[in-house]
Amino acid sequence: MVWYTFGPEPRLAYAMIIAVTTLIIACPCALGMATPMSLTTGVGLGALNGVLIRGGDALQTAQHLDTIILDKTGTITHGQPALTDVVVRPSFAEAQVLRLAAAVERSSEHPLAAAIVEGAQARGLALGEATAFAAIPGHGVEATVEGRQVLLGNAKLMRDRGIALEGLDRQAAALADDGKTPMYVAIDGNIGGIVAVADTIKEDSRAAIETLQGMGLEVVMITGDNERTGRAVGRKVGIARVLAEVLPQDKAFNVQRLQLERKVVGMVGDGINDAPALAQADVGFAIGTGTDVAIAASDITLIKGSLRGVTTAIRISRVTMRNVYQNLTGAFIYNVLGLPIALGVLYPFFGILLSPLLAALAMSFSSVTVIGNANRLKRWKPEKARA
Repeated sequence: MVWYTFGPEPRLAYAMIIAVTTLIIACPCALGMATPMSLTTGVGLGALNGVLIRGGDALQTAQHLDTIILDKTGTITHGQPALTDVVVRPSFAEAQVLRLAAAVERSSEHPLAAAIVEGAQARGLALGEATAFAAIPGHGVEATVEGRQVLLGNAKLMRDRGIALEGLDRQAAALADDGKTPMYVAIDGNIGGIVAVADTIKEDSRAAIETLQGMGLEVVMITGDNERTGRAVGRKVGIARVLAEVLPQDKAFNVQRLQLERKVVGMVGDGINDAPALAQADVGFAIGTGTDVAIAASDITLIKGSLRGVTTAIRISRVTMRNVYQNLTGAFIYNVLGLPIALGVLYPFFGILLSPLLAALAMSFSSVTVIGNANRLKRWKPEKARA
């Protein structure tokens, strides 16, 4: 309208040229492609590196994480514990305590239960049939074997049932300090002994945790094990903050509690009881070798089952979002500089008008620049990444 009203003759021709040039320059192709091009490339980059990212929201949120919660069993450790110790009171035989404990645990699906059963079978013990089996979440199990009432679980369970530990708590503490998980066995209301199992730490867990800490993240371990065992494992992998003796149903609450501390929380787990916590976290990471429920509840799946996948995912998030900001900044600068020139701001001073053909070329070049910068992400390699 300004050119039609005040411009040189032929006014209508000049006004039309300026209008067409401005519309071409102002076409928001570059701005519209800046974010989705980079996010799509980032998701593909994750897949190439063994990290399945469910969508752009998870990729964008992962860059802001400042706290990572790691479940112990199956995440930091292999999740394949083995029987290591059997401690009994003088009035009980080792084979008797282990045989009754294994008979009860044969009805349980917990990884620790399988370790006790396999340990008993390896010693050639014949296991009886358990009846009236009942799982006590976060505490242990109970059943009747050969007419005897057997309780197997932690100190909380023994206290709740009024069973005196008869000094075995000191031996349990020593086992826990060594990173083993001790479980008390009570037979007919009397403490019989302790069976202990240990789960080996994955070879790359400590290195991955050190990398996460080096990236500025606080790493927290969560476990249902007792405080001593949890802290022993924490010391081995370099984790100072350990949330121990957490019941399965309380894992999501502990995630929420950290979020109330104004932390952006990522949760890494592999089991069914981790699913609520994975859903509660700002970003849920599921170990690919874990359960389908955990994978379905997560935002990111680590195909290889290694904690290195967490560091890779966060680095991909950071480099992808940096690429997004580059694209948006470039597209914005292009529009800010291009629009005044297209409107003819230079004409009164230099007699220069931008041709519609040049405007179309410039607009195409900006889109190509955004696409080219997004595709530059494909050259990113984990070993060359910098947080």
